[in-house]
Amino acid sequence: MSTNYVISGWCYVTSALLDAVDGHAARAFNQSTRFGAMLDQLTDRCGTTGLLVTLAYFYPRYMFWFQLSIAIDVACHWLFMQTSVVVGRASHKVNENFVMRLYYQKDILTFMCCVNELFYVCLYLLHFTYGPLIFGASLFKILAFLTGPFAVLKALISVMHAYVAGIDLAAVDVRERQEKRQKPNEPVPVAGKKLE
Repeated sequence: MSTNYVISGWCYVTSALLDAVDGHAARAFNQSTRFGAMLDQLTDRCGTTGLLVTLAYFYPRYMFWFQLSIAIDVACHWLFMQTSVVVGRASHKVNENFVMRLYYQKDILTFMCCVNELFYVCLYLLHFTYGPLIFGASLFKILAFLTGPFAVLKALISVMHAYVAGIDLAAVDVRERQEKRQKPNEPVPVAGKKLE
């Protein structure tokens, strides 16, 4: 990634496209699984993290922002996915929160993911080349400026993932504690002794 932008760029874009095709195929053939959803999240996080680490290397002045981006992306999505499993949702895309329901609408989610990836890919390509010129301006630079605000918005939505997951997980904790208080004191088994 640090030396050959043509091969790396094509691999990254191909990976993103195959990820989209895989998701559509799983839904079309009714083969969506929790394992598949978790694996999809992991591969997305790993791929983006690899790109962001490279960008931090290319643009050391902005390293903190790339590191923050990685931390938000990984931590917030992990918490959201784990909480979805704990509360027993059929999918992490099903949520009562208005922002999450809006975000997980197919067209909005696809748009946000694409422009977020495009922002980082443009920053990557700009390290090597300005690309095609439009009225004397670099196409990659134009696209980076246009998609940058959406990348920031996606990061804020990721923070919202953590907020919503935190509320949901806290509700599970409260419910479990209430259930423990309502149960009569049951004898605790001692090793080697039979309970009567």
